Amino acid sequence: MADSKSGLRKPVFTKVDQLRPGTSGHTLTVKVVNAKMVMQKGRSDGPQSRQMRIAECLVGDETGMIIFTARNDQVDLMKEGATVILRNAKIDMFKGSMRLAVDKWGRVEVTEPASFSVKEDNNLSLIEYELVNVVVE
Repeated sequence: MADSKSGLRKPVFTKVDQLRPGTSGHTLTVKVVNAKMVMQKGRSDGPQSRQMRIAECLVGDETGMIIFTARNDQVDLMKEGATVILRNAKIDMFKGSMRLAVDKWGRVEVTEPASFSVKEDNNLSLIEYELVNVVVE
């Protein structure tokens, strides 16, 4: 009985160029190209250190790049040049373009440096999408 791990599946790793708007449940291995803090709110000196930090990090693999929105503790892991595994990541839409995010159901973990080099001429966050409603008759 100890051998069968019901419920646990081997992760299927996705490449950056396979990401599409409105999808979720992605597991990716990416390199951090750069990271910049875009918002820092809250007080760190109070009884509860309720801080809200958001950083936009350009991450990518050998197929392309995308902006990853790191929140709170995730910001500390997103160092330039680091290789991270994003588990259960989802695509958020922000002003018509794709952003990668990991919410409370996912995980960001630092791993050993990857051997690939990031393909910098394919940035998926620069592609603008338009919401089109399709009426089925």
